[in-house]
Amino acid sequence: MHYTGTIWRPPYEADSLLLEVTAGCTHHKCKFCTLYSDLPFKFRMSPIEDIENDLLEAQVLRTNPYSKMLIRLQGKDDPDPIRRVFLTGANPFVLKTEKLLEIASLIHKYFPSVNSIGCFARITDSANKTDDELICLHRAGYNGLTIGVETADDKALAFMRKGYNSKDILTQCKRLEQADIEYGFFYLTGISGKGKGEAGAKASARVFNQLHPFLIGPNMLTIYPESDLYQEIQNVNWEEESEIEKYQELRTLVENLNIPTYFAAMGASNAFQLRGRLPEDKEQLLETLDRIICEVSEEELRYYRRNLPHL
Repeated sequence: MHYTGTIWRPPYEADSLLLEVTAGCTHHKCKFCTLYSDLPFKFRMSPIEDIENDLLEAQVLRTNPYSKMLIRLQGKDDPDPIRRVFLTGANPFVLKTEKLLEIASLIHKYFPSVNSIGCFARITDSANKTDDELICLHRAGYNGLTIGVETADDKALAFMRKGYNSKDILTQCKRLEQADIEYGFFYLTGISGKGKGEAGAKASARVFNQLHPFLIGPNMLTIYPESDLYQEIQNVNWEEESEIEKYQELRTLVENLNIPTYFAAMGASNAFQLRGRLPEDKEQLLETLDRIICEVSEEELRYYRRNLPHL
């Protein structure tokens, strides 16, 4: 399989076939991001020949004698069919519709059992596609996109150079909904900065409450020395929230969300794994967050952040 650099995927894509179709990020300007700093280029699409070869390799690996033996040892006659493929890279959905449809056709050729194709996406990726194109992509299997919106706090979005604003989030996500393409959000706790987190959470909730993400997955901002944000801090242009503030922000977000969605802080950046369905589990989530805020010290949380080797 062709894999370039560190491969990132959401926790809930653990059972998906990971297929590299792009590497890097088309934007590559967010001040806090270091995810693709190990690549010697900004963005690259995989040659279609490599994509087809990887699909063929995955198909063969599932049917060779060694794989069949492992399946029998597990008490099964045949391997479980692959139902989902996750395209790797920061935002493969930016590719032209014709290319995405070509990739989908190859996936269905080698794995007819696949019923959905997911990937990371930027808010701006759907802007270069017509409504009819989005419908065609959904029919081809594209569904369950993961979008790192981070926040709907316009000042934070501008400062961090995200390349869009809260109005764009509403516009593009409503277009995805009209095409029946489901999506989930990654939220970046702490992105608004010291003293502004709760206001940022309220602004985000106001936007999210107008949409229908299947998931809101918070991650805690973790600042590494190679990031542009680290230099902004050194230049006294921005100040980080305390760890307790981040949990107060997270509590404010949960408290103000009033849409049915799955809330899941699952990534390594979260010292505490939190998950539950809203609105059913809202009170339980709030109680857990209250305990963290009251019973866990800033020093303990800061120790976790300081010793987090990667996200």
